Amino acid sequence: MLVCHALTGDSHLSGPVGPGHATAGWWDGIVAAGGALDARRWWVVCPNVLGGCQGTTGPSSADADGRPWGSRFPVLTIRDQVALEVALADVLGVGRWAAVVGGSMGGMRALEWAVSQPERVARAVLIACGAVATAEQIALSALQSQAIRLDPGFAGGDYYGAPAGGGPWRGLGLARRIGHLSYRSEPELDGRFGRLPQADEEPLAGGRYAIESYLDHHAAKLTRRFDANSYLVLTRAMDHHDVGRDRSGVAAALRRVRAAVTVAGVDSDRLYPLRLQRELVGAIPTAGHLAVIRSGVGHDGFLVEAEQVDRIIAGALLGS
Repeated sequence: MLVCHALTGDSHLSGPVGPGHATAGWWDGIVAAGGALDARRWWVVCPNVLGGCQGTTGPSSADADGRPWGSRFPVLTIRDQVALEVALADVLGVGRWAAVVGGSMGGMRALEWAVSQPERVARAVLIACGAVATAEQIALSALQSQAIRLDPGFAGGDYYGAPAGGGPWRGLGLARRIGHLSYRSEPELDGRFGRLPQADEEPLAGGRYAIESYLDHHAAKLTRRFDANSYLVLTRAMDHHDVGRDRSGVAAALRRVRAAVTVAGVDSDRLYPLRLQRELVGAIPTAGHLAVIRSGVGHDGFLVEAEQVDRIIAGALLGS
């Protein structure tokens, strides 16, 4: 069973907080005893993605000369990432996965597996993703990338070794704020925060609104654990996502799929709206009906609504 993580996720699919893991596993309940990916039943593999900063080679990794790759790190695509995962499967002796599962960027990789390696994927579960990156997705990515690049601490991408407190952490924090807004829904944010001030702060006297504090919190969490260059490399790989490139178009590419495919989307997702998942269902010959995750939170519903996602994955594995 191959599980593909999303943009700022990692191989810590399940388990408690510990050394190297500031937060609990991102799909803990689904891998837990009784979950769809119960590790007592399945051999579950969740590798860190190529270009990231938490295990597999990325911009912060050392090149042959001993210096971090930094600005010299090459452009990556989702296909490059999957090519490395194919090599990993070869090393592990996995000729065919029982299933490849992923959401968001992980869903792109799961789709690429099904298209490029049709004989090596028995089932694929594609959650909250599409066949290509849309104009709006690329635009939002561009805003986040500019926030990082315009930070004086970015230093053209070669900021490693900067004094304590240096580097483009402010730009990365701003990028995360922009991104996080697109991951949630407007009704959820308004319902949770409205126009409330943050604690005892007074916005009219220079204090923050509660929503500002919320975004600050998520920015601080990410900047403590993630590399700005990896953020740039991975978001750009998502921009390049197009299963039809050099394959005679999307429709022709999706006809290659042989795996039993389950497609799921979040009904309040404004970043990867349901129309993108409907397009996948309509074009993949082995896809069943669209599974809809009912959630008010938006794109992050594929992480937040663990019980619904668990049922969808379990149904896919049972062939229902």
